[in-house]
Amino acid sequence: MQRPASALLALLAFIGVSIASPALADFAPVQREADFRALVAGHDLTRFGIRLQVTPEGRITGRGFGMKVSGTWEWRDGYFCRTLEFGTSNEPLNCQRVLRRGDTLRFIADRGEGDTADFSLRDR
Repeated sequence: MQRPASALLALLAFIGVSIASPALADFAPVQREADFRALVAGHDLTRFGIRLQVTPEGRITGRGFGMKVSGTWEWRDGYFCRTLEFGTSNEPLNCQRVLRRGDTLRFIADRGEGDTADFSLRDR
């Protein structure tokens, strides 16, 4: 079965693989850990073929295109810092800027200087 490239690119951007950065218009920064925790509490981060959970205990779990995704996260100096395992790939720590527009969270790698991935917040 062939999977849509755009959804795979979103997961890869979340774990640190290059894609072009879209404009930041209408997105507001999430700067406080408490605000981020409130946004993800009871929600999954989703996009076609991808469903991730960011737990209050500092874990990331879920699936991307039928493969297990796991990792850890912490909030550091206003950034979402995470490690990930996706299939057989281990992604090192990457601190990401988080922006919000409605029910969409945008993660921008490399402290807001890198690649982006947008995920929808969905009730569990």
